[in-house]
Amino acid sequence: MTTFDPTAAAAELHAKRQRRERVTPLAAGIAPKTEAEGAAVQRALARSAGAERPGGFKIGATARRMQEYLGLSGPAAGFMAIGGLHTDGATLRFNDFVHPGVECELAVRLARDLPPGPCTAAQAEAAVGELFAAIEIVENRYGDLAALGMPTLIADQMFHAAAVIGSPGTVDWRGLDVAALPGRITVDGQMCGEGVGADLLGHPMNSLAWLAASSVAAAFDGLHAGQVVMLGSVTPPIWLTGPSSVTVEFPPLPQVQVRLT
Repeated sequence: MTTFDPTAAAAELHAKRQRRERVTPLAAGIAPKTEAEGAAVQRALARSAGAERPGGFKIGATARRMQEYLGLSGPAAGFMAIGGLHTDGATLRFNDFVHPGVECELAVRLARDLPPGPCTAAQAEAAVGELFAAIEIVENRYGDLAALGMPTLIADQMFHAAAVIGSPGTVDWRGLDVAALPGRITVDGQMCGEGVGADLLGHPMNSLAWLAASSVAAAFDGLHAGQVVMLGSVTPPIWLTGPSSVTVEFPPLPQVQVRLT
């Protein structure tokens, strides 16, 4: 029996990213064939990118309409490099991204570790320190997702490019009905989408519990205190055509904004 070596696939994906090239199906000899192999490639990609200990993780396709939009059967996760995490009000260069889009997200910062493996929503919630609104910046560098395959999509961080995280403010989030929080995203003042916390696998903490049990968490030796986790978007991505100002709101949490110039 041969053991899968993730380094060749990681090197190919890293090179494509450096050259700002579209990600096409990898050669059969190096392509991951399972989600666990895709997660192993993602860990090797993190080493190539200098993100051996990530700043956190993103979860994609937690909402059913996101799964339908992407043609996926379930969620997938990707690491987030510390250098790609930005604070509310950040100004970023539009041209630094390839076909960028923005998503309307809830996110948490962990106060304690979550080891890899089975996890309940209650266990996940107990590990959370802060809850805030967030914006994920994604890149559409793919063609036919079915041809690419879920393992390679996982290997390539599941569309992730950067994240902008809001402030937790003074709101006691544990006193909120998090599943009922209404989210909305506006671009240049125009409302482009809305949803609620329950769109994320029925409850945002279900998303965090899913991540803890995922192959990506296992590949990175679990989730760690201080890391940020993007729990998923309650709207499909809003693909941008040029410089834009983006706002995400989940009242009563403070809103979060980013400008792409």
